[in-house]
Amino acid sequence: MAYTYCLDANVLIQAWQKYYNPKFCPDYWDVLNELGKLEKIFIPELAYEEIIRTEDNLSRWLKASKIPVQKISEQVTKSLQKTYLHDPIHKSLVDNINGRSLADPWIIAHALNEKASVVTKEEKITALNSKRIRIPNVCDNMGIRWINDFQLIDELDIRFKCLLTN
Repeated sequence: MAYTYCLDANVLIQAWQKYYNPKFCPDYWDVLNELGKLEKIFIPELAYEEIIRTEDNLSRWLKASKIPVQKISEQVTKSLQKTYLHDPIHKSLVDNINGRSLADPWIIAHALNEKASVVTKEEKITALNSKRIRIPNVCDNMGIRWINDFQLIDELDIRFKCLLTN
């Protein structure tokens, strides 16, 4: 089945900082641009803003990239309301005290609205006594498919070339 994928900001941030830095894996970023041109991937506006508010190399790359940025529409807002009505615990996705995870509910709302799979680095919280909830928990509750970036690479059968530069 062909999917559209909704990217969480952490997918780009961690890849840039940890394991697909463009210095040694430029192919990863070229592939993301191609997937963006083909409209196979998109990033919600608030996740986009989470990245570009820091003026750094990733921010500059994302601004110039071909990844479509989905704006908040009336339909997306209705999807967010549907998510909150489905289970009041979904509101705890946002960490209001530290001002974190502000984009998380919108990632789910965009995915729900677009019938897209969410791509995130977050892991599902399974502890029964936890007061926290994460994107995978809400996705499961809402029937939204979610995967991590390594699963995305596998699913799309992406291969990178490694070259010796010396």
